[in-house]
Amino acid sequence: MSPYGVDQRHHILSVLVENKAGVLARVAGLFARRGYNIFSLAVAPSGDDRLSRITIVVDVESAPLEQIVKQLDKLIPVVQITELDPAESRERELLLATVAVGPEERGQVIQLVGVFEGKIVDVGTERLTVMVAGAPGKLDDFEDLVRPYGFVELQRTGRVALPRLDRQAYPHDRTHQTEKAG
Repeated sequence: MSPYGVDQRHHILSVLVENKAGVLARVAGLFARRGYNIFSLAVAPSGDDRLSRITIVVDVESAPLEQIVKQLDKLIPVVQITELDPAESRERELLLATVAVGPEERGQVIQLVGVFEGKIVDVGTERLTVMVAGAPGKLDDFEDLVRPYGFVELQRTGRVALPRLDRQAYPHDRTHQTEKAG
């Protein structure tokens, strides 16, 4: 299985935290102190200026998921922790890659970028920098097909995810999620 594909060892946690200096360091420090392995980490402000969302893909071989959640829940700046089931959520990530490709092969790589709904973001004489966004499996497939041309540099953002929307509920219903008291 590809390192970015669906893997039973990897679980997605969506963690809402207070948007304050040092919060990410405290979360990362918790993982480091406890020896928990972070497979992927993405942080950005949420829709509320007071909160940020940290999407953490954890490797449960390093520690049981329940233990990780309990330790995270003890941190003061953590407001809410939600485990996202890949079957019940929408995951996306971004890939930027510089590909070693001369003029004679350039058209093939450009076609692949188009098939994967990506963009060419920079062009050099013997290289292209491309951007592709989508589900982790889509990026795995793109990476596999372009790898033979040769990557000069490759960067993936790590997963971000949100729960899938309930299409059966009345549009104005909002699911109440339990938040940490205090």
